[in-house]
Amino acid sequence: MTHFLDIHTTDQDDLRQIIDNAHAMKTARAGRPKGTPDDDQPLAGHIVALIFEKPSTRTRVSFDVGVRQLGGQTMVLSGSDMQLGHGETIADTARVLSRYVDLIMIRTFEEATLLEMAEHATVPVINGLTNRTHPCQIMADVMTFEEHRGPIKGKKVVWSGDGNNVFASFAHAAKQFEFDLVFTGPEPLDPERALDGLYTTERDPHKAVEGADLVVTDTWVSMHDPQSARERRHNQLRGYQVNSDLMSKAKEDSLFMHCLPAHRDDEATSEIMDGPHSVIFDEAENRLHAQKAVMRWCLGV
Repeated sequence: MTHFLDIHTTDQDDLRQIIDNAHAMKTARAGRPKGTPDDDQPLAGHIVALIFEKPSTRTRVSFDVGVRQLGGQTMVLSGSDMQLGHGETIADTARVLSRYVDLIMIRTFEEATLLEMAEHATVPVINGLTNRTHPCQIMADVMTFEEHRGPIKGKKVVWSGDGNNVFASFAHAAKQFEFDLVFTGPEPLDPERALDGLYTTERDPHKAVEGADLVVTDTWVSMHDPQSARERRHNQLRGYQVNSDLMSKAKEDSLFMHCLPAHRDDEATSEIMDGPHSVIFDEAENRLHAQKAVMRWCLGV
């Protein structure tokens, strides 16, 4: 079964094939209305279940549109629709869904939910996000960098902020795509220990971004964080805001990314988000193309 669960569990050659296919499909669609189907329809006759335990804008819309452009049909399910794991087991849900659909994408909280779904499904399962990783986002980020600056191999990428699930997938990608990753952020928000060896740490953000080809950040707070946690994180992370002063220390042609949604003028200033370094909306668009390539790879079509 060809699941797409994480970047570090996917072969390097397969990851490159996915990125190259995403570029090719995007180029082939240039100038077309969004609802126009692709020339080839590899998902014709296929149904894809899109499961959302966590709310979503980009993941939901990009997967839904992508399936339709590829000729398939979608079934969007929320956690409350399914009572996932609150009656019927996740394993049984996976077995049942496999009888109805050809592919499952799940955006969930616990990694264990994803892994149990993949273990018992008899169709491919895609990780749309867990609390530990966000591989589809980073595939789009690699695609976006290479679209603007060529191969990412050997480049310097700096993450400023919280060592969260998006950073974890960047760390996995650093090894697989062979680029240098630097984490700059406060010690209490360091990445999980399992990622040791995949990146270096520099506490001073201005030193960290020297010579950077790409500077990346993410929201300081989650939609589920209580107010007390929000205030604490703001105090911890204020010195790691991506602003014009910080970006001036990076390479002159450096890029800025943020996976969105953003809290403007918290983790990054609007000046940077809307400025010449920013590729955040290309990055968001490329979720569509990268995920189409992931789905094709999973199904072998």
